[in-house]
Amino acid sequence: MRITIKQQVLLAPATVLTLLVFLLIFMHYTYWNLSNKRREAKAVGSSFIALAEADMAARRLHLLLRGLQQTGMAAPEDMALVADLYERLLTAVDRIQPFGPLKDTGQIDRLRSLAEDLNPASSPDEQRIAERFAVFRAELSSLSNVTQIQLNKMRLLHEEDVTRLVERTTQVSIAVLALALVLGLFLSIYFSRRLLQRIQHLSRNAVTIADGSLVLPEAPDRIRDELDTLALSINRMTKRLIRVVGTEKLLEGAEEERRRIAMDLHDQSLSDLSSILRGLQGLQGLQGTSLTGELHEKTAHLTHELEHAISNLRDIMNNLHPQTLDILGLGAAIEAHLEQHCDSMELPEYHFYLDPRVEELQLDRTKQLTLYRIAIEAIQNVIKHASASRYEVSLEVREHNLILAVEDNGCGIIEKSNYQGRGLNNIRERARAISAEVVWKQSRFSSGTRFELTLHCT
Repeated sequence: MRITIKQQVLLAPATVLTLLVFLLIFMHYTYWNLSNKRREAKAVGSSFIALAEADMAARRLHLLLRGLQQTGMAAPEDMALVADLYERLLTAVDRIQPFGPLKDTGQIDRLRSLAEDLNPASSPDEQRIAERFAVFRAELSSLSNVTQIQLNKMRLLHEEDVTRLVERTTQVSIAVLALALVLGLFLSIYFSRRLLQRIQHLSRNAVTIADGSLVLPEAPDRIRDELDTLALSINRMTKRLIRVVGTEKLLEGAEEERRRIAMDLHDQSLSDLSSILRGLQGLQGLQGTSLTGELHEKTAHLTHELEHAISNLRDIMNNLHPQTLDILGLGAAIEAHLEQHCDSMELPEYHFYLDPRVEELQLDRTKQLTLYRIAIEAIQNVIKHASASRYEVSLEVREHNLILAVEDNGCGIIEKSNYQGRGLNNIRERARAISAEVVWKQSRFSSGTRFELTLHCT
């Protein structure tokens, strides 16, 4: 199961928040249940008050009707009072709500029916009115007793419920908070230590690589999170770095061997040939005395051949390790090569541009040698394969980047397979060894190719 770093970090607080939400839901349910019981108790209390009001209204109505029947006279205000008391009686009876033991007995409906029978206008007989009032008040008294008992019972239950609610809420809250604290601490410590150990391992690998010890770090078996992705990236980057450093060391070794061979040729072979040349030139100086014409001609021919061999040997030495590069720098070495080997009527016309700021760059000898070899290889590709009549070589600085460009007006690189030649692969490998980027693109001439190398310089 893949769990991202973000999920691992948020797991502990999310667990604590989830437990707290469950605690809030539990407390809300508990208080909701208590609220229902409170509403029921309030309904019982309202019914008890309504029963008391109905009893008072019935008693006053009965007394008023008895007084009117005894006098035999009824003033309008007395009749209005009778109607008002009867209306209050009906209103009080209607406010009585079914509760507990009275929900399914029909006793409240019977009380309403008895209240309707007490209408003074329906029966003027005193005896019947007295009987109806007696039955109504008896039913009312029975309901009042039941309501009083239920009210007292619910009051006691409410006190017990509140006590039990406080105890249960306290216990559950303490348990949930303790569980949330333990789980939060456990998950936080577990994931933080796990992440910290993995980050420290990656940091040690990075420090080891930065210190120059190119030991390939272990790659994860499977990708579980971003740290595994980072570890795999470090592993791949180290592999590429090992290849680049290996190529760089190989090139450095090759250049060092070239330099050693050039020095050996200079110190031994060239010195011996120069000594022989001086001997032949000394023999030519004796032509007026003892040398015959034929011997003098052979001596001159040998001198010419030896001078040609010395010149070729100097070219070989310069190709092995250009001394101009060590003495005058990269730009002068490229320009010297163009003047010595490319300034001919049979070869394409060239133009060389050197940015003065190039000499201000602090390039080490390896980078200078690599750039020189790449420039020579690119120039030779133009001469051998481009069929160009003109090409330009430039070395300039743009926005902290060193740009080496060779651009021609030849046939261009048409087929993709042309990018896979040995010379181009050599250029790519050399450029990769110094962390440079190379690209071949369309020339700004009407036809041809532009080779461009970009080296970032701090």
